[in-house]
Amino acid sequence: MVVTKQQQPQIILLKEGTDTSQGKPQLLSNISACMAVSDVVRTTLGPRGMDKLIHDEKGNTTISNDGATIMKLLDIVHPAAKILVDIAKSQDSEVGDGTTTVVLLAGEFLKEAKPFVEDGVHPQNLMRSYRTASHLAIEKIKELAVSIEGKSLEEKKSLLAKCAATTLSSKLIGGEKEFFATMVVDAVLAIGNDDRLNMIGIKKVPGGTMRDSFLVNGVAFKKTFSYAGFEQQPKKFVNPKILLLNIELELKSEKENAEIRLSDPLQYQSIVDAEWNIIYDKLDKCVKSGAKVVLSRLAIGDLATQYFADRDIFCAGRVTEEDLQRVAAAAGGTVQTTVNNIIDEVLGSCELFEEKQVGNERFNIFSGCPSGRTATIVLRGGADQFIEEAERSLHDAIMIVRRAMKNSTVVAGGGAIDMEISRYLRQHARTIAGKSQLFINSYAKSLEVIPRQLCDNAGFDATDVLNKLRQKHALPSGEGAPYGVDINTGGIADSFANFVWEPAVVKINAINAATEAACLVLSVDETIKNPKSESAQGEAAANAMGGRGGRGRGRGMRRR
Repeated sequence: MVVTKQQQPQIILLKEGTDTSQGKPQLLSNISACMAVSDVVRTTLGPRGMDKLIHDEKGNTTISNDGATIMKLLDIVHPAAKILVDIAKSQDSEVGDGTTTVVLLAGEFLKEAKPFVEDGVHPQNLMRSYRTASHLAIEKIKELAVSIEGKSLEEKKSLLAKCAATTLSSKLIGGEKEFFATMVVDAVLAIGNDDRLNMIGIKKVPGGTMRDSFLVNGVAFKKTFSYAGFEQQPKKFVNPKILLLNIELELKSEKENAEIRLSDPLQYQSIVDAEWNIIYDKLDKCVKSGAKVVLSRLAIGDLATQYFADRDIFCAGRVTEEDLQRVAAAAGGTVQTTVNNIIDEVLGSCELFEEKQVGNERFNIFSGCPSGRTATIVLRGGADQFIEEAERSLHDAIMIVRRAMKNSTVVAGGGAIDMEISRYLRQHARTIAGKSQLFINSYAKSLEVIPRQLCDNAGFDATDVLNKLRQKHALPSGEGAPYGVDINTGGIADSFANFVWEPAVVKINAINAATEAACLVLSVDETIKNPKSESAQGEAAANAMGGRGGRGRGRGMRRR
């Protein structure tokens, strides 16, 4: 008997309502989703990149051209496209810059893979070639990178400022990039080898112009909430001792339901006196320590404020944890949780403490701190959104300068390094027989997306510029290697000579992450979506709750 296909029993493997899609169409739809995501951030690349205004359901508006910020705010639901969000985040936390680059590269690798997949090439072959190409590319970057080790401090400073300026040129504050680049370099050099980013504080004060921003070589924070009596405190000290506390200096009411039984009304007075004596004892110890500035993470009440004011001591309560830690790192003090036994070692000091007006805020500024190791950038500007974006831009620049200090090798920016790797991979592809020649060639072609996009965003003829770049990079002498897009004239220029530099680690990380993401998307051939499982979990939880509630009701409540 011949059993036709229709007569075979249908095997039901997955629960009803499960949505599965598999095979080539699924892979192609994933690739299309990733390309759509990279199209969103495409126009933000480079010095002439446009910004995105993102408006969320809470009514907050964010104007940004930082790839990672845009990707986070887009709230992407497509599972494959989420991979691109993750690589943008990883690039942001690892290097700080190059977030748009990494998304663009991943999208472009997939775009180049799409025709091969449509023609029936097995994704594993593509992935193998892509991985080989990325190893070759990274080796080539390391070979082309120029070290900035062994230079004098002045030289190093100017080199780091060039890296910071390259990062800032594509941001909203690009117009003042020299001004901010030096500020960022000074801030990073101030924290020295301390790796903690929060040692560089960025405080935002609306009003004024960007040029009114300044760097405090120490700590600055907004005046905290103060009780009556602070007006009489001195607002400026030279070489003061600083006491950092994590205790409340105010009269506390008793805990609720505290009960004291008295047989004699006079005893009540002794209890009240004891309370006052405790706080006076604390305050006295603070004064005896010789500190002129007392900061606490918890409240310093009106009694204490007045007490300190009478003795010419400045105090601030409710200082945020972060600011207190930064004062401790800068002034060399230690945060105390008791006022007993305060020795000189736990007190910090600084050359100058003053309270200054910045815009319409008052700031407490500690400058000339002995251990350095911290800096504060006070940002000024018109709109709040503008200052927010300036802060994000400075974060990128700070990360870049830190990376350049740690891994002190830089490469030419402006699409130069991408063109050079692309040329190198094309040449390498010619030495390989078989299909992988085509795949490595397409990988090489993908790398050209960076210079092309830089031209497109600046409104230049990308084809014309790319042809010039290809011709320059193909010179046998190798002198064309540092040539990239010249944003100002629409031609090509030596990026190294024009000081368009970026740390090699940015490119290495971007190529690694983009290749991994592309391979990850290519390796998926089926998506299974089980919508019922979520509701089943919800029902199970509800039943469990209901069961518990039912038992509970029997005890105390009458059933209706």
